[in-house]
This record gives sequence, C-alpha cells and structure tokens, in this order.
Amino acid sequence: MPDGSFACAYALEPHTFNCMSAEGDEEFEGLAAAHRDQVYRQMLRLCGNKEDAEDVLTDALLAAYRRMDTLREREAFGGWLAQIARRLCFHLRSRERIRKELSLDELEAQGFEAETDASLGPEERLLAEELRSAVRGAIGALPKELRAVYTMRDMDERSGDETAAALGISAAAMKSRLHRARGQVRARLDRLFA
Repeated sequence: MPDGSFACAYALEPHTFNCMSAEGDEEFEGLAAAHRDQVYRQMLRLCGNKEDAEDVLTDALLAAYRRMDTLREREAFGGWLAQIARRLCFHLRSRERIRKELSLDELEAQGFEAETDASLGPEERLLAEELRSAVRGAIGALPKELRAVYTMRDMDERSGDETAAALGISAAAMKSRLHRARGQVRARLDRLFA
C-alpha cells in the first residue's frame, strides 16, 4: 500500500487535474481512492520495486483522469486503471532492458563476451537477442556523422573535447550532433517498443 507521503502527494496535486467539472473531479477521486491500493499492489509485483510502482501508479492515475471521458462504464474503472498501469510498467521495463542491452553491447565491443543467463527460457533469450538487434539497428540507421559522434561519446565514452577534436568539429557541433543522434536512437526504439 502506498505510504502516507504518496497519498498526500496525490491529494496535494488535484489542481493538475483540470479537464473535468467539479462533480467529475469528485467522481474521479472516489473511483481512484477505491482502486488505487489494489492497482498499487499489482504494480509492486509487476514493476518489482516500490519507487517504480508509485511512479507508474501516479502516471496511470493522471492518464486515466485525462481520458476519463473515454470510459464507458464507471464499474470498469479498476480494471481500466490496472490496464493503463500495466502498459506503463511494461514500457518502463522495456526501457530498462534497452539500457541493459546497450551496456552489454558496449562490453562486447570492448572484447568481453556477454554470458547467456542459463535461467532464461528460449522466449526470453529470443527477446534479448531481438532487443540487441533493435539497438544495433537504431545505431546503424543513424547518418554517418551522427553515428560517429554517438559511438565515440556514448559507446567509447570519450570526452566531448576528444570527440570533437577527433572528428575535426567544434564542441558545439559535437553537442548538437550527439543530441540529434540520441534523439533518433530513442525515437526509433520507442517506435519499436511502444
């Protein structure tokens, strides 16, 4: 169950919910209060830790509030809120897997072999390989000048000045290219895993 600080944080932020009437706000508050703890417990199991579960629940409540007008039956609110929260948690876990796979790719590029976890089933190994492939594809799809900056800064962990000097560009140009490269990699992975 969320601790008092989470409940207070939620209670102190009703001004962020401004797309419904006062009656709708009260109805939403009632529905949220009735289902919040149950969905939180589900998210604890699904997300694996308290902080992520609280973040996912808060984001799910906000998303549910914003789309409250699309809910046809108020009795279905609990299941609907749980479904929104599950999707948010899966999205969060996908991002964490992508970060982990990026780290594995970096180690492999440096000559270390990534050990295959024997406890992973065939589906999980396939998913991990698909994720690695998607990350490689996202980096490979970058234009040459962006890929060079991205590889040097984020994979080879070179300093900004060192990267700029190696590429013969200014530090400002290097930062701009790195920002664009990260955005394109992130956008491509978001499209694949959204």
